[in-house]
Amino acid sequence: MKVLVVGGGPGGLYAALLLKRRDSGADVTVLERHRPDDTFGWGVVLSDQTVANLRTADPESGAAIAAALHHWDDIEIHFGGSAVRSGGHGFSGIGRKAMLAILQQRCRALGVRLCFENDASPESVVAVIEAEQYDLVIAADGVNSRMREFFAATFRPDIDVRRCRYVWLGTPRPFDAFTFAFAETPAGWFQAHAYQFDGGMSTFIVETPQDVWERAAIPAMTDAESIAFCGTLFADVLEGAPLWGNADHLRGSAQWVRFPRVTCAHWVHWLETGGRRVPVVLLGDAAHTAHFSIGSGSKLALEDAIGLDAQLAAHPADLAMALERYKSERSVEVFKLQNAARNSTEWFEHVERYAQLSPPQFAYSLLTRSQRISHENLRERDAEYVGAFERWFAQEAGVDVAPEVAAPPAIFTPFTARGVTLANRIVVSPMAQYSAAADGAPTDWHVVHLGARAAGGAGLVMTEMTCVAPDARITPVCPGMWSDAHRDAWARIVGFAHERTTAKIGLQLGHAGAKGATKTMWEGIDEPLDDGGWPLIAASEVQYLEGVSQTARAMTAADMDRVTGEFVRATRLGAEAGFDWLELHCAHGYLLSGFLSPLTNSRTDEYGGDLAGRSRFPLRVFGAMRAAWPPDRPMSVRISAHDWTDGGNTSDDAVAIARLFRVAGADVIDVSAGQVVKRERPVFGRMWQTPFADRVRQEAGIATIAVGAITDADQANGIIASGRADLVAIGRPHLVNAAWTLVEAARLRYSGASWPVQYLSGKSQLDRLIERERATASADGAPQRGELT
Repeated sequence: MKVLVVGGGPGGLYAALLLKRRDSGADVTVLERHRPDDTFGWGVVLSDQTVANLRTADPESGAAIAAALHHWDDIEIHFGGSAVRSGGHGFSGIGRKAMLAILQQRCRALGVRLCFENDASPESVVAVIEAEQYDLVIAADGVNSRMREFFAATFRPDIDVRRCRYVWLGTPRPFDAFTFAFAETPAGWFQAHAYQFDGGMSTFIVETPQDVWERAAIPAMTDAESIAFCGTLFADVLEGAPLWGNADHLRGSAQWVRFPRVTCAHWVHWLETGGRRVPVVLLGDAAHTAHFSIGSGSKLALEDAIGLDAQLAAHPADLAMALERYKSERSVEVFKLQNAARNSTEWFEHVERYAQLSPPQFAYSLLTRSQRISHENLRERDAEYVGAFERWFAQEAGVDVAPEVAAPPAIFTPFTARGVTLANRIVVSPMAQYSAAADGAPTDWHVVHLGARAAGGAGLVMTEMTCVAPDARITPVCPGMWSDAHRDAWARIVGFAHERTTAKIGLQLGHAGAKGATKTMWEGIDEPLDDGGWPLIAASEVQYLEGVSQTARAMTAADMDRVTGEFVRATRLGAEAGFDWLELHCAHGYLLSGFLSPLTNSRTDEYGGDLAGRSRFPLRVFGAMRAAWPPDRPMSVRISAHDWTDGGNTSDDAVAIARLFRVAGADVIDVSAGQVVKRERPVFGRMWQTPFADRVRQEAGIATIAVGAITDADQANGIIASGRADLVAIGRPHLVNAAWTLVEAARLRYSGASWPVQYLSGKSQLDRLIERERATASADGAPQRGELT
């Protein structure tokens, strides 16, 4: 096989040597535009698993790389005059030039032809392919790949240039931990990422948002001035050591660049030449990038090379199959790391968002920013650090922890809003049951459903959306709160929760608006009733399911007066029933959500237009409810933080909406997303809505509830401990297990959860089973040591 590799970075060189090692008869050539020792950057971070993979794929170069590695375990975070250190992370660093030299030497020893200072254009590369009759072309020409752009119609790259600028420097100051340092200037925040890669040198990357970079006047500085600026800014962590640049071949040694997040729809282009089809396959940064804050760019490129060679070996007679398998298998790992990298990137782009946190919580937030490192992952790595952090968090929450006693996990600390204190941070989400009586009264089903979950250990149990009038219901079997009979039926449930459990119980009030008069979920969610429906109202004339749903008419001033009064009546009845907490539903396309979103509000009066106008009626309703609700009891508001389609609300609007409700007297924002229009295109994943709760909490200055695909206490602990939210709402897991909170407490070996005495024998058995599982379980799926995630 005759192979041309375009790009002589680590990925390209490694692909070349693996191909030549496996097939000594292969003709392999590497074209590199720069000199052999030119490089952008100083050091490379590798995980322990990647090093093991290198040793297996090519023992000779693997051993040489391993011998040149500098290993360390700790991460240290310098912020707010404090230094917080966490151990057990297991990193390895190597100088980028040293790695290139090892790979170049190995290529030469195997007979790979290396052509440096060969700045071939894509057109000339195509000519070479045709003239030299190459069978395979590997485009490993980096993040700014000219081959990718030349064949962009096939590869379909998506390049997202991120907010921050960064400069890649080096220093003779050896850091004994991977170090993050933060410095506030009049222009804004700067951060440094530093790690040692050999006996006496460290990489030192300085990063800041574009607008801060401009306000700091760095564009007007010379290279020397820019480097000196960074040295002065981080003089405390540099301890007198200088900073150096090393990218003279890239328009100056202090080149500040913006990171491009690269994804490609396809990784293979088939070049038609002289009656032959020659594949051009992307590898490494040419195909995908992962932000340097998780240290995985070179790792991905090297493992791409291993994956490509393995598939070529597995399918020697079917090149198309080999390349298809290469892309399908590697894209899975790439997708996972790019998701982690996206979360990490966004965290560093918004340091100002987290700068209000105290140093311990700021450091914890940084360590868990990607959502791949969880609370229990951190405990496995450094139990002493996590134990000390939990003690600090508990004390901040008002828990007096004796020195000889382990502190409770974050989710089992109390939370107070106004005169109500929740025993823990777990909320049973409002979940529609479609089981009310025909007159809207809750039934025995609600007694069992809510009562069981109150006994199951959660701090707060919320009712499903309870409708304020008969024509406010989603379905004919949704519960209501518009009569004394309703009040008394709900009071029975509230009384059970208060008398038999430690849980508080909350009432969620709402109006279905344009999504009303529909069938139950199991009959056909959102589908209109075949008969027995009722007229619908909305912010504007709208049909939720176009061509299917009933058309809701736009509300009049009289409608607004009536609906406001209905919410006030329901609020007073809820207070009389004894509910501890009241939530106003302004999400998911229901009536008040329909006012907030520009997708469903086209009014031209004072209740439409800009966000202030669209918010006017929901705020009017909330204000009337707040006035009718006891002042010592809290109120929350559920919002959709993103409409997931063009022209809709985004997280920017969610922050603004939350601020308006905070000023109006809201204590907590329950941050959900979507379900406003049927054409939405949400981005699902683990804890997928938590970033919205995080942003609202930090920027709007109000407590939040995180929701959405949060399935275990480990995830919930990370959310609460990092300050991303104050409460965590668990929905579907509570449908499966009413005692979810108690079971998760047992899994965490937390003995302070309040078990009903009737169930204590079950707890004893559960504890034994969990210990048996723990004794036999193997660690599976944890992030690799050496990933900065």
